[in-house]
Amino acid sequence: MSRIVTVVSGGIDSVTMAHHLAAEGHSLQVLAVDYGQRHRKELEFAAAAAERLGAPYEEVDLRSLRSVMRGSSLTDPSVAVPRPDRPAGGANPNIVPNRNAVLLSVAFALAVTVQADAVAFGVMAEDVGPSDTSPEFLRLFLDMERVATKGSLPPGVELLAPLIELPKTGVVALGEKLGVPWDQTWTCFRGEDIHCGACAACVERRGAFADQGITDPTVYREALSPR
Repeated sequence: MSRIVTVVSGGIDSVTMAHHLAAEGHSLQVLAVDYGQRHRKELEFAAAAAERLGAPYEEVDLRSLRSVMRGSSLTDPSVAVPRPDRPAGGANPNIVPNRNAVLLSVAFALAVTVQADAVAFGVMAEDVGPSDTSPEFLRLFLDMERVATKGSLPPGVELLAPLIELPKTGVVALGEKLGVPWDQTWTCFRGEDIHCGACAACVERRGAFADQGITDPTVYREALSPR
């Protein structure tokens, strides 16, 4: 059994990861970060996951980052959350560049405080690209943290991404097997009172449930378009 700082946003991927690690018998320290995201409603679901799993919960207030992470639909109120059928080309407005480096830096700081053996991050297969979701980034970030925390953490401290080879459908299948309460997860980028059903995150969410033949208990504002 290891003590693991588990970065949990409140979404399907990170909540499933937390359940998976708990089922393996690890001791979790759940970390959520408020970085000024439009959909900060997700944080209440991160807290709910920690309570459900009997894990300590830490929520870090970094809302002032919104001003330096502007330009993304997730952090900048002047940028609309696009529909997934937006015209191709240009930067994806749903991406917050360098966000994961910030989140993981906070996670390793907490790992020092609680003397964790590892940090776990909920990136999954469709997230993997050339930026801060790639295996290369995670490997190099861990190398950097092993230097930064030398003498404060064991030299063998790990950065885990247990879902990195699973597509969203695989994550849903795993979560269903683990008994993840899907109505206690949040996906929508708009962060309103209910899921919008039309943003890229909502479309991916409902598609994964449909592809697995699993009942999706989520209430959506907008009806599902024919596939």
